[in-house]
Amino acid sequence: CYLYIPSINSNMKPSSAFALKNLLNEIKHCSICAQSIPAPNPIISAKPSARILIIGQAPGAKVHASGIPWDDASGNRLRRWMDIDERHFYDESLVAILPMGFCYPGKGKSGDLPPRPECAPTWHEQVLACLPNIQCTLLIGQYAQNRYSNSAEKTLTQRVHTWREYAPKQYLLPHPSPRNQLWLSRNPWFEAETVPAIQQTIRSISPQTPNAGG
Repeated sequence: CYLYIPSINSNMKPSSAFALKNLLNEIKHCSICAQSIPAPNPIISAKPSARILIIGQAPGAKVHASGIPWDDASGNRLRRWMDIDERHFYDESLVAILPMGFCYPGKGKSGDLPPRPECAPTWHEQVLACLPNIQCTLLIGQYAQNRYSNSAEKTLTQRVHTWREYAPKQYLLPHPSPRNQLWLSRNPWFEAETVPAIQQTIRSISPQTPNAGG
C-alpha cells in the first residue's frame, strides 16, 4: 500500500472541511480496540488545508495524558529536525498529524507496545482523502514506512538512507525518541544530510514559518 499524495488544490471546497470535521469527531469516539488498550483516547489533528503530513507510530504515555500529539521529548527532537516552532507545528492548517495507532497501546517488555493494527486500515484512507493539499509527508518509524513507503529495503536504516529517492515529497525518518540516540550516533549522516534537506523542504512549503529556535 502506497501513500496517496494528491495534487495541490487551491480551490478547496467548504464541504471538505465539513467532511473532515465530522470524520475526526467520529474518530475521537472510536473504541474498536477498547478491550486491548489502557483507555481509548484517539489523538489526531488535521485540516484540509494542511501541506505537511506527519505519520508516526502511536502516542506515548505522556501524550496520552495531555492529549497533545508529540508533546514529549520525541516531539521536541522532531521539531528541531523540521526547524519549526511549536505554534506552527500545532497549526492544523499547516501540519496534519496522523499516527499509525491513534491511542496509547500500553507498555510492553521493552517499551511501548506497537500501534494497534485496527487504526490504519479503518481510518487512514478516509482521512487522507480529506487532505488534498499535502506537499510533503514524513514517515516516522518502521510501521509508517511498512505501510506507506515503496522502498524495497528491509531495514529501517537502509530505508532512511534512500531518502534522496523520495524527497522532497516524502522523507523516511527514524523515530526521534531519546531511545534512538545510539542509532543517531552510529548514523551521523542522517542529521548532517537528511535533516537539512527536510528543513529546506519545510521552508519552501511555508517560507514564513519561524524556526524551532524562535
